[in-house]
Amino acid sequence: MAQRYGGKFSRNPGEADITAPEAQIVAASFKGRSPARYGARINILFLIPIIAFFSAFFKPVGTMVTDMAGAAILLLAAWLLRDGVRAEDAYNERKVARRPGIPRKIFASVATGLGVAALVYGGQWNSLTAVIMGVISGGLHAFSFGIDPMRDKGLEGVDHFQTDRVARKIEKAEELLAGMSDAIKRAGDRQLEGRVESFQTTARDMFRTVEEDPRDLTQARKYLGVYLKGARDATVKFADLYARNKDADVRADYVALLDDLETNFATRTRAMLVTDRSDLDVEIDVLRDRLNRDNLHIDV
Repeated sequence: MAQRYGGKFSRNPGEADITAPEAQIVAASFKGRSPARYGARINILFLIPIIAFFSAFFKPVGTMVTDMAGAAILLLAAWLLRDGVRAEDAYNERKVARRPGIPRKIFASVATGLGVAALVYGGQWNSLTAVIMGVISGGLHAFSFGIDPMRDKGLEGVDHFQTDRVARKIEKAEELLAGMSDAIKRAGDRQLEGRVESFQTTARDMFRTVEEDPRDLTQARKYLGVYLKGARDATVKFADLYARNKDADVRADYVALLDDLETNFATRTRAMLVTDRSDLDVEIDVLRDRLNRDNLHIDV
């Protein structure tokens, strides 16, 4: 009698096909994010001085030194501009913020004028032409990219001390979030990078709530300091460990931590909004009672 061949690699009759569950994909969160401003133009500003630097080797010694100096100054200008645009974007995003401590965009315009003047002078050895071209280049640079914010941005009715205190706290919190981003990149897991970005979006919702009403800083102090610092430190340790052995259990524990953090941050933010509404209702009731005592009735 014929017998069916079987073995550990053969499927038994009637046995259902077993498929492994698909891994859940965590997409990167782009909520609240926008493309970098002037990205292409700034990249071009980095490229031009590099070309000028290498072309200087084929010129006489005097011209070579001048062109290299001009190219170095232009590279510095591009770097200052890039950081200045980032600082301005952070300033515009926040409702309470201090003006940048260093006017990087203004310095970038000045450096651009100096760099162009050096390149023109090295090519023609004409001081007047170099100065004119430098002034025109610096002016066009300032016109194209603008200048830095020149004053602090706060809220009406909030004293400067409160505004400054909130701005400093938010700046430190943003530094902790940046530390998380830098650390998670070492893990080499794009899904985890997206998961961290999702948590950061929730944390920034709390930042905006505190900026709208600095009185909420008391309730959010631990979240903006202790909890974010703990999240940053945990991310650093996780990234170093996961990069070595890719332990799935460690990854799951870290994702669970992010879930807990995001839930608690969102809950605290909603609680602060409810408190703000309650404070407004109290103010309205007090004002209504005072007007009613003066025989001025409010229809509701």
